[in-house]
Amino acid sequence: MSGEPAIILLSGGLDSSTVLAEATASGRSCHALSFRYGQRHQYELEAAARIAAHFGAVEHVVMDINLGIFGGSALTTQLEVPKDALDEGPSIPVTYVPARNTVFLSLALAHAEVRSAHEIWIGVNAIDYSGYPDCRPEYIEAFQTMANLATREGVEGRALEIVAPLAQLDKAQIVQRANALKVPLQHTHSCYDPSDSGVPCGHCDACLLRARGFAAAGIEDPALSET
Repeated sequence: MSGEPAIILLSGGLDSSTVLAEATASGRSCHALSFRYGQRHQYELEAAARIAAHFGAVEHVVMDINLGIFGGSALTTQLEVPKDALDEGPSIPVTYVPARNTVFLSLALAHAEVRSAHEIWIGVNAIDYSGYPDCRPEYIEAFQTMANLATREGVEGRALEIVAPLAQLDKAQIVQRANALKVPLQHTHSCYDPSDSGVPCGHCDACLLRARGFAAAGIEDPALSET
């Protein structure tokens, strides 16, 4: 693909897979970037590899970092993942990984500079975002401002944009958009706490949000028939 290069943060979940589909459909030359950051399981990275291959990404880089060394999150430690608690408890759940999007975007920023990319695409979602502070539009705007102050590309007038095409969509709208873009939804993975064989638990926040989205969209989740 000969379009403008763009870095796509790809977790392998519904949202980021839809973002890769959007970027591909827009003609971008997509460089997918995923992270092995000490998360509880590898199924999402396997999903990311399948999605990157499906959409013909120019490359799919999996970067190793260890956010688990800091602790503080059920996704990187042995803390229990809350079940059936989506509408309960504190506004910021224990599945929040401290500063994760800031770390990911900073590394994506370095990746973008080397590849002369002036866009970083990310699947943050402000409406169905499970209470994470680093998914809000004001955060994305602030990071973009920082990025253009902190990089050679930005200082020399080649501004970088953080593209968040799902920011104002609810989960049902994301499911509908993914379906329209022919995302192979059966190959995406959203669960925080799957079984040893990768079967979604069906009860964590990510599973519940996904189930609500498919139900509201009137579309059957093909990933459930794959497990």
